[in-house]
Amino acid sequence: MRKISSIYLSMTHLHKLGTPSVLKWVSSSLSRVLGHPARSIGSFPNAQPPRFYTTKKTPLTQNGRNAGRVSRAVRREAQAALLDYLYCNRGLHFADAENMSKNSPHFLNKLLKCVGNEKEIRQTIAHYLLYHPLDEFEPFFESLGLEPSEYFHFLPHYSMFLVDEKLLLHNYAVLCQYGVERNWIGKIYKEATEIFRYDFEVLRSKLQVFEELGLSRHAIVSFIVARPCLLVGDVDEAFVEVLKILRSLGFETSWVQGNLSESESYNWGRIRGVLSLLSDICCSNKQLGALLGQHPDIVFEASGERTFLLIGILLKFGCTKSQICSLFLQFPQIEVTRFVSNIRRCFLILNEISMGFTEIGKIVHSQPLLLGSIALKSTNTLLVNLKIGKKELSRYIQENPQEMKNWVLRKTLRPLELEESLRSKTPKLKLLKDIGFLENPGKITEAVNQFKGSGWELLERFDCIVEAGLDRDEVCKMIKRWPPALCQSKKLIEMKIDLLVNHLCYPLSSLLGFPRYLSCGIKRIRHRVLVYNWLKSQGAVDSGTALSLIFYPSDSCFLRKFVNHHPGGPEVWQDLKNIIDSG
Repeated sequence: MRKISSIYLSMTHLHKLGTPSVLKWVSSSLSRVLGHPARSIGSFPNAQPPRFYTTKKTPLTQNGRNAGRVSRAVRREAQAALLDYLYCNRGLHFADAENMSKNSPHFLNKLLKCVGNEKEIRQTIAHYLLYHPLDEFEPFFESLGLEPSEYFHFLPHYSMFLVDEKLLLHNYAVLCQYGVERNWIGKIYKEATEIFRYDFEVLRSKLQVFEELGLSRHAIVSFIVARPCLLVGDVDEAFVEVLKILRSLGFETSWVQGNLSESESYNWGRIRGVLSLLSDICCSNKQLGALLGQHPDIVFEASGERTFLLIGILLKFGCTKSQICSLFLQFPQIEVTRFVSNIRRCFLILNEISMGFTEIGKIVHSQPLLLGSIALKSTNTLLVNLKIGKKELSRYIQENPQEMKNWVLRKTLRPLELEESLRSKTPKLKLLKDIGFLENPGKITEAVNQFKGSGWELLERFDCIVEAGLDRDEVCKMIKRWPPALCQSKKLIEMKIDLLVNHLCYPLSSLLGFPRYLSCGIKRIRHRVLVYNWLKSQGAVDSGTALSLIFYPSDSCFLRKFVNHHPGGPEVWQDLKNIIDSG
C-alpha cells in the first residue's frame, strides 16, 4: 500500500513537468535504484554530487563532517525518501532538494532516530513525513555548510516551510546561478544575513557593479566568499583601492584571487593599511612588487595583521625605517606568521634567562632576520644541554648571537666549550686585538677580564670616543694605558666628554694625557668642574691646570691646594656639594 501511495504521488507530479524535467527526474530515480551516484540536476550548475559512505569508518558528508554510524544502504534510502518529500511533496527545485537530502547528515540522523530501524526505511520515512511535516530550514542551512550550533539562531519561529521565505530562496538562487558553491553560501549567510533579505533584482544589480569594475564572475565569487560584507551597502572603497594598488604593482586580479582562502574573512581596509605602511617605510613599487610576489602572505595572512605586529615589534626595539625595509627585502622563505612566532619565542627565552630589555632590544635590533628564521628550543633544554647558567648564557648570546641558529628544534645540542669560544673571533676579541691587548696569546683570558661588557658594547664605547674627535690610533694607545676607560657606559662617556669640553673648556686631546678622567664618578666631575670654574672666575686659580691636578687628588688635597686659597672657597665648596648630592 505504501509503495502504491509513493508511486501515485510520483505519477501525479509527472504531468506538471515538462519533458526535460521528466527526463532529469527519471535519470535521478534510475541512478538511485541502480546504486550509482546521481549527477547534479536542475538549472543550478553547482549542485554537489552525492558521496556514498563506507560502513567501516564513520561516514563523512561532502563537507567532511561526521555523519554518524549509519550503513550506506540505510543512508541512501533515507536520502532518497527525503529527496522525494522535498521535491515531490513540497515542490522545491530538484537541485535544492537533492543538495538538502545529501548534505544534511545531522538532520538525517535525527530523522532516522524518529522512525527507528525499519526494514523498508524509504517507505517508512515517506509515511512518517506525511503526518509529521519537517522544519525545512534545518536541512537547508546544514546543506549550505553550517553546523546545527551555527544555524540554530537563524531558524524562523513563525514558519517551517522554505516557500514562505521567497526573498531567501530568490537570493539563494541568484548566488547559485552566479557560480557560488552551495556549501559556501552558509558562510555568506552567517557573515552577511541581510543579503538574503534583499528585494528582487537588488543582489543581481550589486553583482553587476563588480563586473563593471572589470572583474570576472569567477573572481567576484572568490571575493564575496572571502568577504561576504562586500555585498552589503555601497561598494567597499578599500577593496577597490587594494585592487588598484596591486594592479599598479603588476598583479592581475587572478593573482589576488589565487591567494585568497575561502575559509577566511578578509579585512580590505587593513590590507590597504599594510600596503600603505610598506610603501611608506621605504619600499619602491618595484621592491614592493617583488616582495609581494615572493611573500603574498605578508598582506593576505590574517589581512596583514601579522605584518602590522612584526613592524610594531621592530619599532618597539628601536629599528629604523631603513632597517625594517632591509628586513622585508631580505625576507626568508617562511610564512610571516611563523616569522613573528619565532621572534616572540626568542624574546620570551631571552627574558627567561634574565637578559635585560635593553640588551634584548639590541639583539632584536641587530639580528631580526636570525630571530625570525629560527625556532629555539625551550629555556630549560638550552640550560641543561649546553651545561651553562642563565647569566653565562645571557652574556654568551650577547657576544655570539649567531650561535643561536645552532640551538633550534630537532637539532642536537652539545655543551658549550667556553674556553674554546674565547678563542673564537668575537667582536670583543677583535677590538682588543686591534688595540694591542692580545699580543701575548697566553694572557687572552686576563686581557678579556679587564673589560666589562659585551663586544658590541665595548665597540660602541670605543667608537663614541673616536667620533668625539680623537684619532683612532691615539685612542687605542690611551685604552691600552688605562683599560677602565672602556668600562663606562656610552651615555656616561658622552656626559663626561661634554663636561670636559663644554663646561671646563679643555680640549678633547687632554684626555690622552689623563684617560683616568673617564673613570671618575660623574658627581665628582660635576662638583670639581663647578668649584674650579668659580675659583677661576675669582682669580684664585690659573687657567690650564693639568686635569690630573683637578680630578685625581682627594677632596682634602683639592681643598688644601685650591679651595682654601679663597676666603669664601670652603663655603662655596660645601654649598655646591649639597646641591649635587641632592640632585
